[in-house]
Amino acid sequence: MKYLKLFVIIFLTVTSITCNGQVIPPPPLYPVPTQQQLDWHELEQYAFIHFTTNTFTGKEWGFGDEDPDVFNPSKLNTDQWAQTIKDAGLKGLVLTCKHHDGFCIWPSEFTEHSVKNSKWKNGEGDVVRAVSESCKKVGLKFGIYLSPWDRNRADYGSPSCVEYYRNQLKELFTNYGPIFEMWFDGANGGDGYYGGANEKRKIKVPDYYDWPTTIEMIRKMEPNIIFFSDAGPDVRWCGNESGYVGDPNWCPINNDSIYSGKKDILNYLNHGYETGRKWIPAEVDVSIRPGWFFHESENSKVKSSERLFEIYLTSVGRGANLILNIPPDKRGLLHENDVKSLIGWKKLIDQAFANNLAENASASADSYRGNSPDYQASNLIDRNKDTYWASDDHILDGSIEIDLKSEQPIKYIVLQEYIRLGQRIKAFNIEAYVSGDWKQVGNGTTIGYKRIVKIEPVEAKKIRINLTDSKACPVISNIEIY
Repeated sequence: MKYLKLFVIIFLTVTSITCNGQVIPPPPLYPVPTQQQLDWHELEQYAFIHFTTNTFTGKEWGFGDEDPDVFNPSKLNTDQWAQTIKDAGLKGLVLTCKHHDGFCIWPSEFTEHSVKNSKWKNGEGDVVRAVSESCKKVGLKFGIYLSPWDRNRADYGSPSCVEYYRNQLKELFTNYGPIFEMWFDGANGGDGYYGGANEKRKIKVPDYYDWPTTIEMIRKMEPNIIFFSDAGPDVRWCGNESGYVGDPNWCPINNDSIYSGKKDILNYLNHGYETGRKWIPAEVDVSIRPGWFFHESENSKVKSSERLFEIYLTSVGRGANLILNIPPDKRGLLHENDVKSLIGWKKLIDQAFANNLAENASASADSYRGNSPDYQASNLIDRNKDTYWASDDHILDGSIEIDLKSEQPIKYIVLQEYIRLGQRIKAFNIEAYVSGDWKQVGNGTTIGYKRIVKIEPVEAKKIRINLTDSKACPVISNIEIY
């Protein structure tokens, strides 16, 4: 009887992964990312720019009654912004075109509360145009933030203000594209100038804005756009502004029910949801300074290069993207302290991940899918994102060994799932072969697009990654060792 059972298991295993004698790929584990989301994952990190009247008034949230003449940068140089951001290793820039105060840093035809009525450049200036062109010069992606809450508008809370918001979006997407990401803030309603009313207004969230109509309108103008908001639809907030996403970090969530009955929304956003129905990965937003806008008093409080590196490990290193806010000063320049920290941060990343020891290694696994070379362990170290190692369908764990040929100093292990087929890994640990014996040096839960595991420095000849639990057969595309 036991031989019959073994035969059945073998038969089912072989027939489930072969077709006409060919070993077929693992079936997708839904949800899976769209092509636009895959492209977004590969960006990994980009900049946020907050620059408006608040830069000159010292506020974080302007009231909406600012004199446009307050906005008057003396040495605006968006090329300096873009080149610094590029030199720091960031791949894009999301610009705050209008914050809650309603002041527009482009000459919008739909409001008087804009740079067209400031003394800066005699009302002929256009920060959005300058930033868009600077991004193109150095090869950065360009994104925008446009606050739907407008403390300047007399009609905020009425349908006409939503129409106004959509008209401004049409202006931006028509005249300043291409735009890779649209950032939606969760702040809505409260006290404001509101055209002189000076009162507090409440709106019904999310019904007032009718987001589906707005999103559909934008997608028609920019089909490849990525939308960020608290719960998507494409990218979600990580639940904090401190520079980290949770462990575990699942890309899926159920965004249709996120505001109905969930007691701990921030924790939910921070960790995602293992059985979520939609692929909505996390974006970690954090500022290089305590505030989101420049304040002279914070010049000594710029995050150090070392702190930025820690943030990198707890954001990108846990499968999220990082958007780092770098606010220009009153001159219209990125401040020297910020630039120094950014360049030092890039140097730390370059030093830590300069020499991938896995490139000259060999890889083996305790099994691979259908014994086909298409899914063998060597795919893990070939630096080809389109190849991967996978197990048979019924195998939910696995052990992968990387032989470095000689003892090497090791501090970081990078793991990546082949997320085109979904996110699968639930738990793993890492062992190092030290002095003739295996020693556990690290562990974790999810992997997702990328997982960077920092270990206590060790000299080892071999590294073994043990995938101890998975939702479906594990599918790993890349392993790097530093």
